[in-house]
Order: sequence, then C-alpha cells, then structure tokens
Amino acid sequence: MCSDAVISVEGVSKHYPVYDRPHHRLLEVLSGGRLRYGREFAALEGVSFSVAAGETVGIIGRNGSGKSTLLQMVCGTLSPTSGSIRIKGSVAALLELGAGFNPEFSGMENIRLNAAILGLSQAQVNERLDRILAFADIGDFVHQPVKTYSSGMFVRLAFAVVAHVDADVLVIDEALSVGDAFFTQKCMRFLRGFRDQGGTLLFVSHDSGAVVGLCDRAIWLDKGRLRAEGSAKAVTEQYLHSKYAGEDDAVGAMPAAVSADEPVAAEEAALVVGGGALAIPDEGAGQAFGAGGATLTRVTLQDEGGRPILVTEGGERAVLRIEARLGEALEQPIFGFYVKDRLGQVVFGENTAGHPDQIVRTGMPGETLATEFRFRMPHLQAGDYVITAAVGEGDQDAHRIHHWIHDALAFRSQSVVLHGLLALPTAVRMCRVEPVDA
Repeated sequence: MCSDAVISVEGVSKHYPVYDRPHHRLLEVLSGGRLRYGREFAALEGVSFSVAAGETVGIIGRNGSGKSTLLQMVCGTLSPTSGSIRIKGSVAALLELGAGFNPEFSGMENIRLNAAILGLSQAQVNERLDRILAFADIGDFVHQPVKTYSSGMFVRLAFAVVAHVDADVLVIDEALSVGDAFFTQKCMRFLRGFRDQGGTLLFVSHDSGAVVGLCDRAIWLDKGRLRAEGSAKAVTEQYLHSKYAGEDDAVGAMPAAVSADEPVAAEEAALVVGGGALAIPDEGAGQAFGAGGATLTRVTLQDEGGRPILVTEGGERAVLRIEARLGEALEQPIFGFYVKDRLGQVVFGENTAGHPDQIVRTGMPGETLATEFRFRMPHLQAGDYVITAAVGEGDQDAHRIHHWIHDALAFRSQSVVLHGLLALPTAVRMCRVEPVDA
C-alpha cells in the first residue's frame, strides 16, 4: 500500500449468514452457536487497494458485485468481517437514497441533522444554509417531511449538504442516476471542481462514460472480488467485455485480478485492422470480444475518393466501411461504430439497427457482409481519436454481440474548436434591431 494513501483497504472481506428458512436463524441463536443452520455468503472477499490524496477513483461492476458494501465499510457504517480499512481525513458520503435522513423530519431539519453528523457547527450551518438551499433548489418543499419527497428531491437535498461540508474525501454511490439532467450536470461540475482543488473522490456509477471522464483510475469488482484495477479507460473496456459478451463468449478477455494497464501481446488481441487509418500499437489494442458467430475482417475510414483519412480538418465527406465474415447464420445482422477521444469518451456513433430499410435480413454462413456509413467529419477538438467497430444480430433493444473491436482504427483531428468536444456547423448573422415606435 502507498505510504501517502488517504484510503487504504487491505484484505477486506464481508460475510453474511444466509438461511433457507426464517426459523433457522432463531434455532441457531437458541443453540448458542453450537448448531449451524445457515451458510456464509461472501459479499466481499480479500479486496485490497489504496487511493492517494487528490485521486479520483471509479468503482464499477454489475449489481450485487459488492460496490455498495465496500463503500459502506469505507464510510464506517459497516464493519468488515476481516481485513482493515484506514482513512486519513474527514469523509462525506452520499450512499443509498435516504441514508442518514429521518423521514419524519422536514428537509430543513434534515439539513441541520446531516450537517452536524458530518462535522459542521450550528454557526457553520447557518452561514452556509442559503448556499445549500440554492444548490438543492427544491423550493418550499424544504419545509415538508422528507417522506413526501420524490427520489430526485432526496438526492438534491442530500448532495447539497455533502457539497458544503469541506470533506477531504467524498464517497458517491450511484446518486447521479436519479434526478433530472440539469441537476446531474450541476453535480458533475461540483465533482470536477472538487477534484481540481485536490479533493479525493470514490465514485460508483454504471455510466462508464462518467467514470472515464471523471476518474483517474477505476476498480472493477466482480462477485465480491477485485477483478481488475488500472486506468479508467482500460478497466471500463474490460468491464464492457464481460457485460456485453458474457464470460463464456469473450474473445481475448482478461483473466481475473490482472492490471488493466499491462500491455496485451499482438497474438492475444485478436485485432484485425483495415487499411483506412493508422493502426493502434499493441498495448492500445483494447481487446476484441464476442460470441464468434461473425468476425470483423476489415474496417476502413476513407474519403469519397477512396483515400485513407489519417488526419481531419473537419467537414470532409467520409465513408466508414465495416466488413465481417459470417461463421453462422445471423438473423437481422447489425453493424455499428463509436468514435472515442483519447480518454475513451464516446463522441459520436451509429448503427444499422436505426436504418431497417438498409439492412440485410438474414446472413448465411460463409458470406461476407459490408456496411458503409457516410457522413461529414465533424470539427473535433485537436487530438487523437479511435474507432470502435462491432457486428452482432438482433435489434436496438435485444441483441447479441458477435465481434467487437476496441480501437480498430485511429485518426487525428487538427480542427480548431474553441469550446466543447466538437464544433457545430453554424451560420452567424448579426444585425441591428430598429426600435419600434410606440
């Protein structure tokens, strides 16, 4: 563990007794523990990691993987069965909805109660109350019992308190999955500011884009065990392998408990790169996966004259061509792609499921199918970009991935974008408005 770590988790396990019948628990208690009627369930098993001061770490994993259990132990509301957790500094947490709130109290009373629990004096609460109320923005509902609140109002109030207590460490558990887009963006701005000012953040989310965009590192928990840790981009890609392909179908999936930052040998990457753009180095080939019913054989990005697009100024007419050879019959084949920036954030993408009049209904074994996506290259922020390509079958809501390649192609943008990820093609006209006579 790092000597300067703010959070140190060493060999932490959390076990719960599980009983087949409700009365078995009582019989075990009456026997004084001499008779065992239950069995142990390991919510967490042997998890170790550390977080340095000022670091932002995302925790990802499927439901039931142990994420919330881990955060509760970090916050001190649960004790580990074995192992140790050490925290330096004050911690403020936003865990499951309503945690720490008295449902009979009003919002105002809960603000004072939670702020006091988190270490603020009454004078500090009074000094910050207007800012807390402005951040929550729930109006006169702050004087009503919180048991009458919607889930979005719960989160608004709880986050507003957490944002104003001067904690050294923030722990956020899926809170931003509830509420409207405006409040979510307000929270993300606060979290980025907290990070930029040297705060330490543990952030749990199913939104891989939020994890990649906000976090320095990520930790993947799988069935209570640490599956991988490393850069946010690499770990979220591994997690997506498991999520979309399934462990039995994954091609080139990483084994348990590896570092996501370790390079992958070319022969293990199962990556086929077309001639339309720069090839990604082996250590960047984010591993391919899929059920194997079809294999991507060529991915190219070219202009309308057939010349590879290696560098873009923005505005060029582009043709992204994806070819796949079928190993089995596919009903409703789907081709799709993402364009991602260097942090792994999706900038734009498309798939054929949204264009039912342009798709092949059935593909037969041995056939090669090709799809061309035609579009004008957007004006992207200057930098390097990669293209993820995939082939599957089904529809937009229910589909099976047969071959997915991270970082199949790369290109560079030399556009000048003043604000945001890309520039919007815009016509601008300024004129004088003559005053209207009364």
